[in-house]
Amino acid sequence: MQRMPRDVTVPDWVDRALYPFTPRTFETSAGRMAYLDEGPRDAAPILVVHGTPTWSFEHRELVRLLSPHHRVIVPDHLGFGLSDKPEDASLLTPAAHAARLRALVEHLDLRDVTLVVHDFGGPIGLPLALEGSRVARVVIMNSWMWSLADDPSVARIDRVIRGPLGRFLYVTLNVSPKTLLPSVLGDRSLLTAPLHAHYLAPFADRRARASLYALACALGGAGAYYESLWARRGALAETPLAIVWGMKDPAFQASHLAVWTEAFPHAEVTRLAEVGHFPAEEDPLAVARVIAGPALAGRLATPRTRARITPSATPRLLLAAAAIGLALATAWALWS
Repeated sequence: MQRMPRDVTVPDWVDRALYPFTPRTFETSAGRMAYLDEGPRDAAPILVVHGTPTWSFEHRELVRLLSPHHRVIVPDHLGFGLSDKPEDASLLTPAAHAARLRALVEHLDLRDVTLVVHDFGGPIGLPLALEGSRVARVVIMNSWMWSLADDPSVARIDRVIRGPLGRFLYVTLNVSPKTLLPSVLGDRSLLTAPLHAHYLAPFADRRARASLYALACALGGAGAYYESLWARRGALAETPLAIVWGMKDPAFQASHLAVWTEAFPHAEVTRLAEVGHFPAEEDPLAVARVIAGPALAGRLATPRTRARITPSATPRLLLAAAAIGLALATAWALWS
């Protein structure tokens, strides 16, 4: 891989008051990968790995809270955020994302890393902790690392996603950031129109949505890869491990949390009762305190006051989510 880090040209649709950072570029054979690298270079590094349908914008408040004390690195996977958007599905699998992330970490020579993973960031980022000595601590948010093939609901969803309806929903309607994202928040009023626009803009056309569809297919279609990771979970037995879980998440529920806690009884668990699938978006201070640890938690900055959408806007989101849910339910009934 050719590696020539440089600044990224930030597009006009990014509100620099919300995202005042300087994205860098990491060149790979598959395209340019954008990443944030904020905070003192000699400070202990924190690597935050996002899932779908998000990008480093999701973790902007974590960067703001933690970068005065830590070096905070947040990549955008290829196909997401400010990174290039290849259309070849073979470049957009969890394993391919994991390989590029590993290359970035080696290029930056990150050591004694606190690794923070969320959603697909789990199977993309956790190989770093399983395969080497660069990771000193792990923080997991609403994620997984095992095959979901035996889950009947995942099997039904996978059947829909791989069919014409699934492709239409993801590629044509852009359902993932447009409707599914707000539907899995614990408090949907937090997703104001300006915030939501930052999750929609990276996927403005059908070609840019290949990454969304590829990971949707990988939920049930990459079971062998997930099993290969889970088979090596013993490598984390001696690693300090914290779990932050949004308990209102309709996707990754208490049963998924229980898999983690049964496998790793030494993990410190923080349950966020009113938070859904996106803890870093919904309660960034609680997440930052866990990442920072008790010695630093009390020194973090005060969170910004959050705007909320008006009550009249909320039913429209719920109605859109209900419409998509009805379409999926109909497809399950027809094809299951």
